[in-house]
Amino acid sequence: MKVLKFGGTSVGSVENLNKVREILTADQENKIVVCSAMSGVTDQLVRLVENIKFDDAEAITRNLHQLESKHSDVIDELIEDQETRNALKDGLSTMITEMFEIASQEYSEIINSRIITYGETILTYIFSGFLTSIGIHNVLLDAKEFMHVDSIENPNIEKVGTRLNNVIENSEQASLYITQGFVCRNEKEQISHLKRGGSDYTSTIIGAALNASEVQIWTDIDGLHNNDPRYVDETRPISHLTYNEAAELAYFGAKILHPQTVSPVVGKDIPVLLKNTFAPDAPGTVISNKTYQKGLKAISAKDGITAIKIKSNRMLMAHGYLRRIFEVFDNYHTSIDMITTSEIAISLTIDDTSNLDKIVKEIETYAEVTVDQDHSIICIVGESVINDKNSYKLFEILNFIPVRMVSYGGSNNNISILVDTKDKIPTLRFLNEKLFQAQVEAVV
Repeated sequence: MKVLKFGGTSVGSVENLNKVREILTADQENKIVVCSAMSGVTDQLVRLVENIKFDDAEAITRNLHQLESKHSDVIDELIEDQETRNALKDGLSTMITEMFEIASQEYSEIINSRIITYGETILTYIFSGFLTSIGIHNVLLDAKEFMHVDSIENPNIEKVGTRLNNVIENSEQASLYITQGFVCRNEKEQISHLKRGGSDYTSTIIGAALNASEVQIWTDIDGLHNNDPRYVDETRPISHLTYNEAAELAYFGAKILHPQTVSPVVGKDIPVLLKNTFAPDAPGTVISNKTYQKGLKAISAKDGITAIKIKSNRMLMAHGYLRRIFEVFDNYHTSIDMITTSEIAISLTIDDTSNLDKIVKEIETYAEVTVDQDHSIICIVGESVINDKNSYKLFEILNFIPVRMVSYGGSNNNISILVDTKDKIPTLRFLNEKLFQAQVEAVV
């Protein structure tokens, strides 16, 4: 069994849905297909949630009618058979009515989750109906019946597997199953979600739960590139990455992967392939436990970083000082990305500022706190990266860009620097020239 995930751009138009159909029918292997919502739909649903928060009935009605019209147009263009069109539109109308009923209730986090996961539900319903209409047998599975992950950070793979196998055994047998990404249930059995980009995570959770032969993640780019192609020219796809390398790149900003994507499959040694829906013959990137090449592989950037400096002369060398600091962040469920220390000060970074004021207020009772926002972490990744003969060149950045922090040692696969976000793009371009283009020129 293979697991194939298609992102919002891949299912974002009738033309693209036909490309997905071609990929699915290219071989006869058993597949579970995980689909995102059509591109732009989740953003529209987020706006709908805001309408619900402010009890804006007119905006709610307008938003839902636009949503229905968008998907109805897709049905008209995608489906040739009139009877099938009508049946799918009836089902779509039923789902829109359900959303109206949910939107009439008082806002809560449960209402939020129920609304923003409808994009995947609607898309998979239409796509499954389309495949059936052209003679491709498939079974539509409701992810809410088996994606009981309990904890997003540590999903209960065994529980998902047991429920998913039961669902498959009790459904019509097929070689092709269609289901939704992103949506799940939490430890209270309430409808929840895996955060933005979470369909990648859905696919590897399912892959691990079923011991799949591989997981394929189909996007609109030829695998993971060695730098961000949105800002840097002459980037190139990486043919192979280890799980550790991919995890570092995803966590530190590589947009092609959800940060937790690889974690479910690492222990089961299931390869993850990153492929391009619009160039299916391109090799893409293979992520596995095999190391094909050590040294520098790629650079990624994570924005929205806040730097916090904590200084206290009277706490110099005091036993338990660091523990006291970390406990504050732990109490407010705020993760730390980078940290450096000196005799009297600690500098660290966070990306979640929802409890920043409370954290600062508590620490200021015994230390001086300075907060700097709008920073970016630039992450240089590769197996044994520090041993690469070109690694030293990254420190030439100090001659041109003010670097706030440098971090190495927590992992042999990662060197991170912190810069002001306004300096992010120049930094990415400088490092690309020094670390990658120079290598290409040397080979030539």
